[in-house]
Amino acid sequence: MRFRAYRIFEENGVVSARFVELERSDPDPGEVIVRVHFSGLNYKDALAATGAGKVIRRFPCIGGIDASGIVESSADSRFQPGDAVLVTGYDMGVAHDGGFSERLRVPADWVVPLPSGLSLFDAMALGTAGFTAALAIHRLEQNELTSQRGKVIVTGASGGVSSLAIQMLAQLGYHVVALTSRDNQTDYLKSLGAAEVLLLSDIDLGGTRPLEKGLWAGALDAAGGPVLGWLTRSMQQNGAIASFGNTAGATLETTVFPFILRGIRLLGIDSAATPMPLRLQLWQRLASELYPQQLMLVAHEAKWEKLPALLLAMVQHQSSGRTVIRLPAAD
Repeated sequence: MRFRAYRIFEENGVVSARFVELERSDPDPGEVIVRVHFSGLNYKDALAATGAGKVIRRFPCIGGIDASGIVESSADSRFQPGDAVLVTGYDMGVAHDGGFSERLRVPADWVVPLPSGLSLFDAMALGTAGFTAALAIHRLEQNELTSQRGKVIVTGASGGVSSLAIQMLAQLGYHVVALTSRDNQTDYLKSLGAAEVLLLSDIDLGGTRPLEKGLWAGALDAAGGPVLGWLTRSMQQNGAIASFGNTAGATLETTVFPFILRGIRLLGIDSAATPMPLRLQLWQRLASELYPQQLMLVAHEAKWEKLPALLLAMVQHQSSGRTVIRLPAAD
């Protein structure tokens, strides 16, 4: 049985990607074969497929770190043909064939049963982005963040993770400040639940003081680079930052003073390697209290054939929110 997939190659030192036809026996090993209905687009996918970032660890590789669909066959008793499931993270799309494929074969230990209350589309409208937002909130909660502690700032506010995080935090009762570089996004971000919108152009990221006025009880940072450096200087006493992105740069310039004088905490968020017990717990929260009530303001569906252009737009920072690719099986 032949099927289509979007495969990434390295040829003569140049990374490129294209649609190919494969046999059912071609994809990587695994106990569960899923007929993919939807796959969510992530910045990591764009870096991998365009070669803009060195995230691929093996060529060729089918792209896509997210997928939802129906089990077609399973050699593991936990899953039966006809089960609705989702898979995000692990090595998908970087070292193991991923979700940009009509069929996906993965280890059973990577597969999550679709939580009650979520559709296959919902699962990918959330996808790694929603899961990362939920994990960041979970880690901040573990570090004593509550809605009574003060304001929480979310950087890269128009992006997939951040736009979902704004909704989740607002629904939990937090006063959310959205930080964006786009001056036309104020109304949109407030519709998601942001109490305030702050423009990146209004901030002095190059400040030389090791500590600035303490503004934030918590922060969710998609930017890295100088934005993250500024956050370390402007956190309140015992504030915590959840770091999950590097759209503004991969380096961090700061001093030890925010850590030893204010006791701030910098929390790295690695959603791909989250252990399954916590993964299941967070997906249950995503299907209930953390489900973004304005999800359809953030997520939009796109045709399978549009995938190359959408990945290029994402790596060029010309996209916002969540794009969900609809594969033929969903028709």
